[in-house]
Amino acid sequence: MSKLYFRYGAMNCGKSTNLLQAAYNYEERGMNVLILKPQIDTKGNDKIISRLDVKRKVDHLIHPSTNIFCLINSVLETEKVKKPIDCILIDEAQFLKSEQVDQLMQIVVKLNIPVICYGLRTDFKTNGFEGSTRLLQLAHTIEELKTICRCGKKALFNARKVNGEFTLKGEQVAIDMENNIEYESLCADCYYKILK
Repeated sequence: MSKLYFRYGAMNCGKSTNLLQAAYNYEERGMNVLILKPQIDTKGNDKIISRLDVKRKVDHLIHPSTNIFCLINSVLETEKVKKPIDCILIDEAQFLKSEQVDQLMQIVVKLNIPVICYGLRTDFKTNGFEGSTRLLQLAHTIEELKTICRCGKKALFNARKVNGEFTLKGEQVAIDMENNIEYESLCADCYYKILK
């Protein structure tokens, strides 16, 4: 039986690198993977770019209105698929809509294809993202990928900086390294000392 996986962690924990390694592992064994990411993630445009500068073009960008179950069905029906899809890998899954996560579960159950999602659990204000919240509710397996804070403790939160200054202002979605925005992974102690 296939499963829906959610692998989450603070920024810089290696989510994209882990995804690219998983894709490599499947393909090294002659298996077929599909890599998807939400279109709202403009970093790298149609590529996944890890902080180690490993890059790979995605197979499909997901628009907020995309029905992912229908997308995968149409991919399966095309002549381009010479062999079955052995796994679907999704980067930046926090940006998915709740109904899209439900569609991922349908893929797992009805099409028997495992889906591994990578993403953030919370935003820079420690609020849940829609996609992450639904994944935490539905996923068969939830795994934390860890990184460390500036103090050496395990980082939990993603603090936003604009022009080098920490802030709690702004929209939930602001892409790292665009418009002078960057993020720093912090433990709870450092986060609350700096921002609360």
